[in-house]
Amino acid sequence: MSALTRHPAWTGWDDDPDRLEAATVTIRDDRLAAVGTSRSASYATAWALRTGPDWVTEHLDISVRGLGWSRHLDLVRLPDGAWRADVHESGTAPDGLAPAGLADPGSLAGALDCDIALCPMTNTMPVLRLDLLGDRPRGEESTLVMAWVDVPSLQVLRSSQVYATREHFDPATGHGVVTYTSATRDFTADLTVDADGLVVDYPHLARRL
Repeated sequence: MSALTRHPAWTGWDDDPDRLEAATVTIRDDRLAAVGTSRSASYATAWALRTGPDWVTEHLDISVRGLGWSRHLDLVRLPDGAWRADVHESGTAPDGLAPAGLADPGSLAGALDCDIALCPMTNTMPVLRLDLLGDRPRGEESTLVMAWVDVPSLQVLRSSQVYATREHFDPATGHGVVTYTSATRDFTADLTVDADGLVVDYPHLARRL
């Protein structure tokens, strides 16, 4: 398969109109690489992501900058499945911001993916790995463990998530629908995705421009 490069951008829903997300995604065979940015009213985020075979995360490099402070997280999934994080900080972060880095490294056992908070791009890996747009039976659930990266703190936490096909990909509309549930946050949404597994509409979070 030749490389496919996409340039999606998203804006926050009506309750968060100041947030703007943009990414450049290159998909090849069973892996992808992506770089992206996010802008909110009080901070900006920049990240770079690389997966290995079967869309499994290998490396996430992410930085957050606010007025007078910044944080950088280098998150790696090692060949044995363990996760390693290196953190760099400068300035004085806002009061109440959680420490950056792995909150509990042992809790991430079994995690194949990173998941950046508020970022619809990181839903793509499980959608593609589970073939949720293909012939998978509707409603058949897969429970996953994610290395969830809180933004703007850059703290990495375990997140239990469930994915299932709601509507198979329809060439007439160019879309399919995937049901996403965060068991950790008690939240469910039906994500509209395109043929490449990229989110078009994520209710209450982001819609594509």
